[in-house]
Amino acid sequence: MSIPSSPNPTAPALVDAADLTKRYGAVQALRGVRLTVRSGEVHGLCGHNGAGKSTLVKMLVGLEHPDSGDLLVGGEAVTMHGVQAAQRHGIAMLDQELSLVPELTVAENIFLGNVEESRIVRRADRSRRARELLDTVGLHDMPTSRLIADTSLGERQLIEVARLLGRNAKVLILDEPTATLTDAEIEHVFAAVRSVVAQGAGVIFVSHRLDEVLDICDRVTVLRDGQTVAEQTVDTLTKNDLVTLMLGDLPPETSSEAPGFGTADDPLAGVEPGTGLSIKSLTVGTRVRGVDLEVPAGMIVGVAGQLGAGASEILSAISGLEPEVSGSVSVTDTRVQLANPLSSRTAGVHYVSNDRKATGLFISSTIESNLVATRLKAISSAGVLRMSRFRRSARELAELVGIDIRRLALPVGSLSGGNQQKVLVGRCLERPDLKVLLLDEPTRGVDVGGRAEIHRLIRHAAAQGVAVLFASTELDEVLDLADVVVTLYSGQVVAIRRRADTTLTEVFSDMTHRTTTEVA
Repeated sequence: MSIPSSPNPTAPALVDAADLTKRYGAVQALRGVRLTVRSGEVHGLCGHNGAGKSTLVKMLVGLEHPDSGDLLVGGEAVTMHGVQAAQRHGIAMLDQELSLVPELTVAENIFLGNVEESRIVRRADRSRRARELLDTVGLHDMPTSRLIADTSLGERQLIEVARLLGRNAKVLILDEPTATLTDAEIEHVFAAVRSVVAQGAGVIFVSHRLDEVLDICDRVTVLRDGQTVAEQTVDTLTKNDLVTLMLGDLPPETSSEAPGFGTADDPLAGVEPGTGLSIKSLTVGTRVRGVDLEVPAGMIVGVAGQLGAGASEILSAISGLEPEVSGSVSVTDTRVQLANPLSSRTAGVHYVSNDRKATGLFISSTIESNLVATRLKAISSAGVLRMSRFRRSARELAELVGIDIRRLALPVGSLSGGNQQKVLVGRCLERPDLKVLLLDEPTRGVDVGGRAEIHRLIRHAAAQGVAVLFASTELDEVLDLADVVVTLYSGQVVAIRRRADTTLTEVFSDMTHRTTTEVA
């Protein structure tokens, strides 16, 4: 994939952000960030998690306001008060979560919420205008009367772009637009991007996929620790250059003691097969493709990958929650029936999702009720809950996970995020049938102290012989906790390494590049 050479550097600046700062309490999110996007260019925006990309993008679309600095649109200083104000200035964003309505037609979605275009009353005129916009993004054969529910994910991305163009967007912000797309769909999105910039628009391409940044972008701005550390044309950069700019000069890693398993060439050499979790050719729709993985009993395996790489889908599929799945999952040589949560739980698999409030906790119930929610049968007699056993069990578990027993009668929602997560992890540990523990983003939204406590509980589980598989987009967490690191890119395993044999730079490079570098 390649694009024409960089546009004229004297082309007018559509957006010019100068010295933007933003503080959230004790956290300095932005420290004088600069960004210039010109007419007719695709401008990449890169940075590791926490670099400040999301804060900057929110400022551009009116969801946040800088503490200081200037934002110029078309050469004029502006203050954005909300998304609609940004759209009036010609700035619109294609978010990772699409906002199309499945039950409406393509044309209806294109005009939905667009006051100006909604003045077109006649259906034929609307259809003609929708056709023009769809042609702009390469959807020449897409009927304007087709329901969104009958379109592919890639087509929906393009329809969303057409919708934004219908609002006279001069600057399109694409936030991880290819994270869940197939290679063919990515090509269609890139063709639409090229078409849009050829007409004089500017595109801000936010992505962790560095090979795609180098393929589609003319220039790239790199953020690190809330600062702009580079703004260069892509023809002067390599992928390794970008990795170095994003991570900075890391201190040399101290050599850790060689683990008592595997080798650098074969991370699981010498591990007895069939003692934990075994995954063969696991495929989940178009999001995960042919994953093979072994998680021996007593070992912690961490999955590293960017958002959309497929880690969450792998854990969800193992737990029986993905309907469109193939391959095989076994626990201690016992086959688990796919798409069957009961089969998974019966085999001793327990899953902590990445959304503790929506799928993990009974948020309005008490702390003690949440702690013993999975032990009700054990603390009941003849179908009657024995309150003495209930409270004793809750106290024992609270002491294990480090929660003040004096607060057990309070709603679990009164706990901090870290303590809520400890409740979820802790109640899994007390399951007598626990053989495999799955955790998706186990410390998301948790402070440093809470993170250390949760890591202690996870290590405790492994020490008891549990096979632990967790996923995290935070590389520091993966490298702190895992015995073996599995790296995903676009739904496929690209590397498996012992923690002792890898570095943060190597893992980051693997998870941001298409080329397979599997080690095993």
